[in-house]
Amino acid sequence: MDAAAKKTALRMIPYGIYVLTAKGSEGVAAATVNWVTQTSFEPPLIVVGIKAGSGAHAAVKDSGHFALNVLGKGQQGAAFAFFKPVKVEGDKISGEPFRTGTTGAPILANAPASVECKVVDLIEKGDHHIVIAEVINAEVAKPIEGRADDASLHMRDLGDTVFYGG
Repeated sequence: MDAAAKKTALRMIPYGIYVLTAKGSEGVAAATVNWVTQTSFEPPLIVVGIKAGSGAHAAVKDSGHFALNVLGKGQQGAAFAFFKPVKVEGDKISGEPFRTGTTGAPILANAPASVECKVVDLIEKGDHHIVIAEVINAEVAKPIEGRADDASLHMRDLGDTVFYGG
């Protein structure tokens, strides 16, 4: 396989940017994720890829729940903040204010939308494990103007040299 062609082809898949948060027995964990898709309308299911061995993976596996915080346009700083290990200080995670959601997972106060999820399956293959989860709660912080998918932050919004995959 041509490595350059593989990298380019896989980078052509568009990605949204989200912050996954969870609270396990070791405390709060969070990570920027982008391998996310809805897989079922009824019940409402999503799939998320989470880096194996990460704090977020451990918290999701331990608790069986997580929140997916949808980042909006202009929230590049929040995306970069959760690329590294998190610090919880009072009511902030890595400088971002949060509140506790119905599942115990943190909900970022500045995220335009969030969904809280219950894990229904975990597929442990490769360097990122696949979590299949049922959406059990959803919130939209304020009305979205225009197309909802135009309001969310995308990988391309992080700059010309930031890619994931390939």
